[in-house]
Amino acid sequence: MFRRLLLVTVSWMFAAGMVKAEVSDGVIKIGVLSDFSGPYAEIGGTGSVLAARMAVEDFGAARKGMRVEIVSADHQNKPEVEAEIARRWYDAEGVDVIVDVPTSSVALAVHEITRAKGKAFLASGPGSSDLTSKACSPNTVHWTYDTWALANGTGSVIVLTGGKKWTFLTADYAFGHALQRDTEAAVVSAGGQRVDNIVHPFPNADLTPFLRKALATDAAIIGLANAGSDTTNAIKKGAEMGMARLGKRFAGLLVFITDVHTLGLETAQGLLLTSAFYWDLNDKTREWSQRFFREQQRMPTMVHAGVYSSVLHYLRAVEALGADDGTRVVAKMKQLLANDPLFGVGRIRRDGRKIHRLYLFEVKKPSESKGPWDYYRLRGIIPADTAFRSEREGGCRLGR
Repeated sequence: MFRRLLLVTVSWMFAAGMVKAEVSDGVIKIGVLSDFSGPYAEIGGTGSVLAARMAVEDFGAARKGMRVEIVSADHQNKPEVEAEIARRWYDAEGVDVIVDVPTSSVALAVHEITRAKGKAFLASGPGSSDLTSKACSPNTVHWTYDTWALANGTGSVIVLTGGKKWTFLTADYAFGHALQRDTEAAVVSAGGQRVDNIVHPFPNADLTPFLRKALATDAAIIGLANAGSDTTNAIKKGAEMGMARLGKRFAGLLVFITDVHTLGLETAQGLLLTSAFYWDLNDKTREWSQRFFREQQRMPTMVHAGVYSSVLHYLRAVEALGADDGTRVVAKMKQLLANDPLFGVGRIRRDGRKIHRLYLFEVKKPSESKGPWDYYRLRGIIPADTAFRSEREGGCRLGR
């Protein structure tokens, strides 16, 4: 018994020493690259920085003698701005891992730079399923959601409940086009059809002319292949233009709880949406979300939850590996089961796709809400093994 205890103690001390010895510059540096001033600021932004900090605290880095620092920057939804920040962080400022990164065009650029630098990228904010398809990387984990999952969650259900004819309102950048593409495929597969696809600049404060074109088609469903303020602006303007009177309704393909809060239940009621997280799912999600709310004065989005979950798992992998080399840490993350209070138990596939269940929600009527932020009614649970595109369909060649 004494010998076994001695071996365990020596092994733990050796592992702890390795963490310190093989961590570059003696510090694990996390870069939160997000939108702090544009259409996705409420989705990510300061909330993502807080979520990363909460993960470091809950991991117990200080207690374990692991020095962790968090830096942040605004990518302004511009790939060229992001590229400059990412290269500076990796080359000159010792950043080991970049997290969040809403805006898929920006994320795809981070994805390639991270691969070239041998670092790690934990993508919670972007949606493009291309991150885990033929362009997959051994250095990227796509954590929270993606366009394929949204399309097959919300899109398929709407078709099966009668919404057969679709016109898409698509933001003109990587995420918008990927979401439109994946949703159209899901709609057609379920027996529906695409009538038209109307592309608008990103971001766009006035969607009136684009909505007018969409409403002029004979489609009953207007699929919003956009997000953030583009989505809320479209829904508000559509209500003003009398969509209900015209017998048409929106399919919010990427709707966050902050969007519903901005719209109000009177406008948003009845919207179907797919999400990886909701603050009021259970006791654990409520407890964490209340901690988040005390600092942010708003409930967390699924992007914030994904930042927390991915950073927590990353730190566990660094601890287990005893090093912060990006390629090796991501490989270790795939070996370990992820487990946290927000997503429960999950795993990371060879293609970098984090697997967990998703939820189909309907936005409540004002009369059904019991108070602030009580916005969703659970309509269904999408099991983890069917929530995301299969590796075979994606075409990633990692590990084959």
